[in-house]
Amino acid sequence: MELNERAELDTSQVNDRGRGGGAGGGIGIPLPGGGGRGGLIGIVVAVLVALLGGGFGLNAMTNGDDGGGQAGGTDLEQLCSRENAQRFDDVRCRNLLFVNSIQAYWEKAYPELDNGKYEPTDTNFFQAAVNTGCGQADSGVGPFYCPADRQVYIDLSFYDELASRFGAKGEFAQPYVLAHEYGHHVQNLLGTNERAGQGEQSGPLSASVRLELQADCYAGSWAKHATESKDETGQEPLFTSITSSDISEAIQAAEAIGDDSIQQRSGGQINPDQFTHGTSEQRQRWFRQGYDRGDPKVCDTFATDQL
Repeated sequence: MELNERAELDTSQVNDRGRGGGAGGGIGIPLPGGGGRGGLIGIVVAVLVALLGGGFGLNAMTNGDDGGGQAGGTDLEQLCSRENAQRFDDVRCRNLLFVNSIQAYWEKAYPELDNGKYEPTDTNFFQAAVNTGCGQADSGVGPFYCPADRQVYIDLSFYDELASRFGAKGEFAQPYVLAHEYGHHVQNLLGTNERAGQGEQSGPLSASVRLELQADCYAGSWAKHATESKDETGQEPLFTSITSSDISEAIQAAEAIGDDSIQQRSGGQINPDQFTHGTSEQRQRWFRQGYDRGDPKVCDTFATDQL
């Protein structure tokens, strides 16, 4: 993966909230710590996301520790300016570019789903805790999309957790994570989240599993076209190259966070009745389907029982 050093980034698509930042609206209930995929339903913000008709975040597998994180309050416009030759050494600028690319893709792809014009939304970088339209969340919830305020949230120290605890060390795991969460935004715009919220929220054929696998497929569809996305000027590509090794890194990340892998890693037995995101094999396969076909229309996980 090579990022275009000449690209002009649109900093308006990201809010760097820093430690505990936020505009209010959180319910202030402390979130339980603890890793392990089986504890997802006990996480307050995840429950609220589900009740409000949205997909859960990528998953809730971190232990809620601070994990370092990034210094808040930095002027992203200055930090991520093309004039800063070292900007892509900073995880915030790299993720800003990823967000720009994902939204540039959906600007073109979304109208093809026959649902009008794509509505962009923000990603919020935070540390430790954040207030959202779905309540107050800490880092233990992992990256997530809140359908109430239509925004994506991520503590960037999550990537360290993904690499160290789950073995997904490749850098392309990062845009995969963000593309998955923006898949939930697309589902929210389409009304898929609301319909899924009326179905079963756990089990191998549950609405929750279908929602998550579709978001993986949407992420694969973006990855297929990522090198076509342009910067803020509309002239420069954001990526100069994406290789087969990069795609393998995304697939490795999908494998690492399958329900069965998380259950095994947490020391428990595999229990399909508790699945909410899909197995490792399913997550890899649906991402690959989106990537191979490059068309979000092939991502209808709700029209098949062959998940």
